[in-house]
Amino acid sequence: MRVYLVIMDETEEAKVALRFASRRAIRTGGQVHILAIVPRQEFVAFGGVQATIEQEARERAEVMATSAAGSLASESGVMPAISVREGDGIRVVSDYLAQHPEVSALVLGS
Repeated sequence: MRVYLVIMDETEEAKVALRFASRRAIRTGGQVHILAIVPRQEFVAFGGVQATIEQEARERAEVMATSAAGSLASESGVMPAISVREGDGIRVVSDYLAQHPEVSALVLGS
């Protein structure tokens, strides 16, 4: 089974990539994985404020990924696997691919 990994953010390109991946998954009997990345904050605020900022960023990424998954499921019947990770984008994607050798294609929009 082919697994298509889509890096999800709030851009139109990500939505296009998700639609493409879902169509390919349907045709090939595959699966879609959605990876939402929460970037590390560039600044450090006071302890409680920093924790709140990071929590809000994670919640925003979770809502976006869940919303995209719900839209995908209602439009195509494909229910994707969802993962939300924190860190540097390239490192997060590399780690995800290392942990999920079943991923056969990384789908990016343009």
